[in-house]
Amino acid sequence: MLDISESVMQLLLALIIVGPLVGAVAALLPAPPGLRGKSPEQAVLRHGVTVTGAVLVAAIVLALGFDRDHASRMQATTDISWIAALNVRIHLGIDGISLPLLVLTALLTFLCALYSYFKQGHQRLTQRAKGPSPKAFVALILVLESGTLATFAVLDLLLFFLAFEMVLIPMYFLIARWGGSEGVPGGRRAAALKFILYTLLGSVVMLLGLLLIGLHAGTFDMVALATDNGAGLSTSVQVTAVLAIGLGLAVKTPMWPLHSWLPDAHTAAPTVGSVLLAGVLLKMGTYGFVRIVLPIAPDGMRVFAPYLAALAVAGIVYGSLACLALAKEGAGGDLKRLIAYSSVGHMGFVLLGIATMTPTGVNGALFANIAHGLITGLLFFLVGALKDRYGTADLDTLAGATGAALYGRAPRLGGLLAFAAVASLGLPGLAGFWGEMLTMFAAFDPAEGLSRPAFLTFMAVAGFGTLLTAAYLLVVVRRVCMGVPPREEEPAGPRLADIQTYEVASWSPLVALTVIAGLWPAVLLGLTDPAVQKLLAGGKS
Repeated sequence: MLDISESVMQLLLALIIVGPLVGAVAALLPAPPGLRGKSPEQAVLRHGVTVTGAVLVAAIVLALGFDRDHASRMQATTDISWIAALNVRIHLGIDGISLPLLVLTALLTFLCALYSYFKQGHQRLTQRAKGPSPKAFVALILVLESGTLATFAVLDLLLFFLAFEMVLIPMYFLIARWGGSEGVPGGRRAAALKFILYTLLGSVVMLLGLLLIGLHAGTFDMVALATDNGAGLSTSVQVTAVLAIGLGLAVKTPMWPLHSWLPDAHTAAPTVGSVLLAGVLLKMGTYGFVRIVLPIAPDGMRVFAPYLAALAVAGIVYGSLACLALAKEGAGGDLKRLIAYSSVGHMGFVLLGIATMTPTGVNGALFANIAHGLITGLLFFLVGALKDRYGTADLDTLAGATGAALYGRAPRLGGLLAFAAVASLGLPGLAGFWGEMLTMFAAFDPAEGLSRPAFLTFMAVAGFGTLLTAAYLLVVVRRVCMGVPPREEEPAGPRLADIQTYEVASWSPLVALTVIAGLWPAVLLGLTDPAVQKLLAGGKS
């Protein structure tokens, strides 16, 4: 741990949030002649790598300076009056809950920028005579990063809402202008429109709930509200607020049955858009449940917890069954769409952990959040690479019988896809295992006041869901990686380009962190547990 003063920590956190916005503005300006390199397109893509790299370095330094012995205390805090009439303040800070999400966001955005620089720089953006400007692409990625980082760092309800909404427009344009239309009903623009309409409607309802809490409590400060632990809010206000806020957060998570925008958005989005959508944006919804709903309105949450758990396990089973249907031979399933449906199931485990209202469950939910970001981010990178090589993500094409097996045509790519698949199904020793195990363990003994028989049923259904998850992921590995050996009279398919150097650089951190988190879960749980204990105890350590 580095010994960094509080003022420097404050500066680092402010830089992490504001830096990408400044970088987005700079990306839209003409590049100085000496920095253009081979082309202006390459220069702006290199600018994106530089800015996101600087933000990642700042996030790592912030993490190294974070006092792990007091992980429950808000650190690097800034508290400045912004709109005095509404008592809205620019209140920033991080604790053991938000820090891992902050670092994950900075890491994934940097890896996406690095991947785009090497891949899009010479394949897509520079080779398209007509197409969207790379300036806009980089600027949108940076605005998206700023909004996501702000969501995990702000401690004012209205600022949270503004940051929460800030990511919608960038993601809409990334899908609508840089996405593909294969396998998407209505095309990429329809998918983008569906994404923004769902999330905007959910956000309007969420805003009403946030205003209800702030006006009744007399403050929008999330730390003060969490410390009160709902003492200043009547049960009816809490129930209404949880319903309104929960609907908005459930859409972003996404929770079944409010998930229908996700498969189309993922299928249409470009590779980096899918990585950021799965790895970062989905975490904003579950983070809101932990940071706002659980500590601020515990009585209201207790009313809805069984229903949240029921919908969570329904999502686990539904997502797995949808994936099994897509993986079936002859179904014409899209691999990106399959992974999108798998996210519905994985986020169901996160919601189940939150619904138990126990430290074990919430810690499991936060661990599963990080694990999902690492593993599913890697999966979308890999599927993007497959689509570039084959020209499609159609499972029947990828699993063709004449030498299409990845093990024989691109062995390192096939091996990495198999690794990501077994990590996603929760193999012990990898990151995906601990979150699912802890959430089911918490469902065995939920918080006081919740029906234990009901949660035992939810635990059993979730356990069945893990079997379904293993089934569809092993089917994908068997069909895509192993394939069917060609008959002697049929020529074997040509070898594909195996993993390139820039892909190794972009994917290796995700592989390493998946293994480290799986073998040494205390690294993450040691951060989250003190903060979760304090949060659920009403601000008392």
